[in-house]
This record gives sequence, C-alpha cells and structure tokens, in this order.
Amino acid sequence: MNDTMDEIQAYSENYRSSSSSASSPTGRAPGGAFFYLRKPGMLRQTISFEDSPEWDDTEIDAQLDVGGDSIHVATTTVSPSLSKVNSGSLPSPSFAEVSSVPARKVAGASIVWKDLTVTVKEKGKYADKVVKSSNGYALPGTLTVIMGPARSGKSTLLKAIAGRLHGPARMYGEVFVNGVKTLMPYGSYGFVDRHDVLIESLTVREMLYYSALLQLPGFFSQKKSVVEDAIVAMSLGDYADKLIGGHCCMKSLPNGERRRVSIARELVTRPHVLFIDEPLYHLDSVSALLLMVTLKKLASTGCTLIFTMYQSSTEVFGLFDRICLLSNGNTLFFGETLACLQHFSNAGFPCPIMQSPSDHFLRAINTDFDRIIAMCKNLQDDHGDFSSVNMDTAVAIRTLEATFKSSSDAATVETIISKLTEKEGPRLKSKGRAGDATRVAVLTWRSLLIMSREWAYFWIRLVLYMLLALSVGTIFINIGHSLSSVMVRVAAIFVFVSFVLLLSVSGVPAHIDEIKIYTHEESNQHSGAAVFLLGQLLSSIPFLFLISISSTLVFYFLVGLRDEFSLLMYFVLNIFMCLLANEALMMIVAYIWLETFKCTVTLIFLQVMMMLVAGYFRIRVGLPEPVWKYPLSYFAFHTYSIQGLLENEYIGTSFAVGQVRAISGVQAVRGSYQISSSTNSKWANLLVLFLMAVGYRILLFVLLRFSIRKRITQCNFCWYTMYNRTAK
Repeated sequence: MNDTMDEIQAYSENYRSSSSSASSPTGRAPGGAFFYLRKPGMLRQTISFEDSPEWDDTEIDAQLDVGGDSIHVATTTVSPSLSKVNSGSLPSPSFAEVSSVPARKVAGASIVWKDLTVTVKEKGKYADKVVKSSNGYALPGTLTVIMGPARSGKSTLLKAIAGRLHGPARMYGEVFVNGVKTLMPYGSYGFVDRHDVLIESLTVREMLYYSALLQLPGFFSQKKSVVEDAIVAMSLGDYADKLIGGHCCMKSLPNGERRRVSIARELVTRPHVLFIDEPLYHLDSVSALLLMVTLKKLASTGCTLIFTMYQSSTEVFGLFDRICLLSNGNTLFFGETLACLQHFSNAGFPCPIMQSPSDHFLRAINTDFDRIIAMCKNLQDDHGDFSSVNMDTAVAIRTLEATFKSSSDAATVETIISKLTEKEGPRLKSKGRAGDATRVAVLTWRSLLIMSREWAYFWIRLVLYMLLALSVGTIFINIGHSLSSVMVRVAAIFVFVSFVLLLSVSGVPAHIDEIKIYTHEESNQHSGAAVFLLGQLLSSIPFLFLISISSTLVFYFLVGLRDEFSLLMYFVLNIFMCLLANEALMMIVAYIWLETFKCTVTLIFLQVMMMLVAGYFRIRVGLPEPVWKYPLSYFAFHTYSIQGLLENEYIGTSFAVGQVRAISGVQAVRGSYQISSSTNSKWANLLVLFLMAVGYRILLFVLLRFSIRKRITQCNFCWYTMYNRTAK
C-alpha cells in the first residue's frame, strides 16, 4: 500500500507540474494571481503538530523564478508585519522556519468514493438526486475541497463520504478507506459542523479538556497532553484561558478563534481523517487565510483533510491541493487545483487575470447569476460587460460537465482511483471511548461548573426567587392563626407555589443551550441520551435544592406557618419536587422548539392553564369533567403541591368556634380548598410529584433516544422539497 501511495503521489506531482504552465491564460504569473504560484510539493515537508505559523514575526516576500514547467517561490524572514496578508503579494506560505522542530506525524488515510449518488425521499420514493455519480479521492497530507454554489450538494457529499447521512437521504455507490470498503470506526475521523456549538461559560482549555474526557479512554493526565497539543496545533495558545463567551470585562472569542476551537475539539482524538463543513463560515478574509494556513500545516503532519467551501480568496485557493467542483449535484471537475483553471479554459471559460479563480468558477456555474444578469442587462462597468461568461448558466454547466467527462483529467482520476482500490491497506481501528460512568461523571461536573458561571441559569433565578418570597411574605405577614386567617393563608400558599413555578421560565435559554450541546455531542457519538439526562439531573439537584430552601425559609417564617422542623422540611421537599418536575417539562419544551421565544410562550401558557385547574379558583370536584378536570387537573403540578402543603399545615390542628365548639383544620380549609384528612395523604401528593419528575424525564429520554425532533425536521424537509419542485 505504501508503494502504491508513493507512486500515486509522484503521478499527482507530475500531473500538477504539467498543468501549471497552462494555468495562466497568458502563460506568465501576474502579480496577485497566486492560485498558480505554488511550487509542487512545497508544503509537503515535515511540520511539527505542535508548531503554528507565527504571523507576527514573519513577512513573506515572493520572488518569482519562471522556468520550465514550474514557478519557484522563495520566502525570507523579515520584520514583523501583517500588512501583506491581504495585499497582492502573498503566495502560499512556507514553513521552512519550523522544519527543525521534531514532527509528530499522523497516520492519514486515503479516501476514495466511486459512483457516489445520494437521493432524497419524496412522496414515499427516493427520487430526487442531490449528488449524482460523483468520483474522487483524498490523499494523506493534502487538502481536498468540495466547492460549488448554494444547494449544489457539497455538504451532502461530505456527509456521505464520512458516513453521516441520516433520515430521508440514501446513498448509492462505494466509499473506500485505505482501499477497504468500510465505514470509519469511532475515533479514527473527526467531523466539524458548519455551525459552531460551543459552551460560552467555559474557557478554551476547559472546553477541549472536557471534550477529551468524553471521547478518550485512559487517565486524566494523558488527556491533558492531548489537549495541549490540539491548542498549539490550532494556534489557540493566546486564547486558551479565556472564556469562549466572555464576560462583563472581556469580549467573547472572535469568529475565527471559535472556528479553531470547534476544529481543535475534533483533534483531541488525533484523527486520521478530518471532515469540515464550511471551515470559513462567517469569517473575514484575514481570519479565513490564517485558519486555512493552520489547516495546511495540520495536513502536512499526514492528516487527510476534506472540507466544503462556497467561495475563497485567491490566497486561500492557492493552498488547496485538490478540488471537486459541484453544481446541482453534478461533478463538473475533480483534480488538481491548477488543472481546474485549464479545464475552464478548454471549455471556453478562461479565467480573467485580475479575477479570483473561485469567483470565476462560481460565476460560471451558479444559476442565480442568470437572474442578476436579467436585472442588469444594460449595466456595464468600466471594463466592459457585467459578466465574463457570455453564456446561459445551464449551458455552461452542461459544457463543463461534458468537457470534463471527455478530458484526460477524468481519465487521470479513474487511474488513481483504480490504483488506490486495487490493494487493501491497513484497516483503521477504533481508539476506544470513555465508559458510561466516566461520561456521566464528566457531564455532571461540567454542568455544575457551567451552572455556577451562568448567571442566567442560576444566579438571576436565585435572586428572583428570593425577591418573590420576600414580596409574597411581606404582603401576607402577620395574618395570625385564627379561623378567619385560613383563607388568606391558602391564598398565600397558592400564590407562592404558582409564581415559583412561573419564574422557572427564566431558565429556558440555559436549557436550550444544553439541548444544543447534547445534539452536537450525540451526533459525534461523544454522549448519549441516558448519559446526558443523568448528568443533567445530578448537576441540577444541588442548585434546585438551594433555590427551594432559600426561598422557603423567607416565605415560611414571614407568613407565620407552623414552627416545626419536620413541617418546614416537608415544605422544602414539596417545592423541590415541584421544581424538579418543572425542570423536566422545561427540557421537553426546549427540545421541541429550540427557540427562546416559542419556549417561553409555551411554558407560560402551560403554567397559567395549570394554575386555573389547581383547585383554587374553583374546587377540583366542581370543575367541568371534560378537559378541565380530566385530564388537565391531574397533570398540574400545582394541584398536588398546594394540596400537600395545606395538608402539611392543617392536619392535626383545630380552631375554636365560640367558647364551646371547635372544628378541625381540615374542615376549615375545605371551605376554600379540597384536601384529605388522612395523615399519609401529604406523602402521597409528594410521591405523585416525584413520579411526575421521573415520568417527564422518561418522556424526554424517549424523545432524545429516538431523535423525534430530527424525524419531524426531516418530514418538514421532504415537504419543503416537494413544495419547491411543485412550484417550479
């Protein structure tokens, strides 16, 4: 397999070299057009995994030596400057200055996909082809980019190669890893999503450390060294101890560094292959260039990198080794980046000297430009026509596709694919993962740390609960213990319980963040539904208990309830069980909507409905049986909480009526609220609250375990696709 790889590497180098002279329409290198300035194999030297390009200390000066079939670029180290990063004098950076550092090589893997087709389910059938018969390969130590306009199938192809297609998508064709038709095992590859899902209240080092604890087996000390390697590899040393989301005295991490953290999180397993969906998403030109240079250095350690990209600058384009160009699922070109320019020239679309290659490619194959041209028919700039491609986009796409299929580039791809798949190489092995008990402990400790730092999750809620208890307590202060005070005390308990549950809505944003983090970690197999729920439950218990006991102590003594320790502790446990059950309900709503506004409105509506059927405004036996009594009153937390608290306060008490007769506390309360006279009924109500807390979490486990929300989203996607096709 190694001999085959060497042969393919040499073949690829010769192919690239023979393409370079034809890459420029004029046959020479104009200043600023650095997509063909890179000498073949220039960045293939040994680079340390730990070292990163020091942009503050290096200025790159291009000296062009045009001779033969290649262009040589020399670099010199001069005074500190960043001024030329965006100027027209920056070729692909060289890293000769760090070549003396001992390298930590990564055993990459060759990836081949043959006749790969992805279809989407529509009207019960898999009919709509998102990717159509794509062929390509990626080699260790190289950057392979999948480029194309929006909705061209870039992300779908990337997920298909990585084996991460779900739901309505189905893949046909073959994917080979080191010549073996197999899926990549856990830990052998990393996948970085387009959107960064990070924990704002953790530092960069903590984020990576907890990620390593969740992913890797072994001792904690071993994982620390892996984290430090990932930090240095992604040039995050200056940000390692800064909070990702910042705080009142510090700004949050810039988008470029956030993207680096997302990539570094996948590097802790030292993967053989790294897939990245849109690595430059939402990045400015400087951040994009710095990130791509870092990825180029990472590839030089041996790792195989495959990623998607919508568009790139000229300097970034010069860092790519191989490009797969898609439009509407069709492969318009696959091969060396230099040869892509020649391919467009052969098809009749030469790239203008002063235009970025990626801009030119996308202009030629993006159908959205037809609408722009139609709106700007009479618009001309100082250099002539508005567009450099004087042809309908659909015609251009067909021309490029036909030209590629009949070209030597396509034959070269087939030859290399044949060589990569004719012999089986070493199979990738799973590096193991942390045990469930370890992951529960890690998630619990991480959640405790997050809650202690997240002011919106705990501290603001604690302040609000204390203010609520103080307000209600002072309103109902000194109401006495006479028969006439019973109705007032019932009202005080009802108001306190109702608003305690209503105020819990303030924790919605934190729960949404928890669900998003879980969804991301579950997709990468870092976590699971049971592990996540156990960790979240164990971490929330101390905070909910602290809220319960602090607010109860203020309210209990201000209102003047019975001064007995056992009764006080029951009151605390009752409020704690209410909050525990309510937290589970909030998690369910947060999982369903994943939007703060929708979750807040839904929870307020549910709380108000439960307040109405709790038996205070109308005694429970008097509620209309359809809907209100059955089943709503039986699903309301308030019903069992208030009933248990009143039984706790009034069972065993009596009130004098005149000088001779007395009535029990239960009889006195029944005039305004229905309670039982049994001494065990308050514990039955507490048990119901506990079962509710367990039941809602079981329901949440089912939703998470079977990815109900994802299935609903997939159904909506299918409906949206059918609607669009019908409209067209």
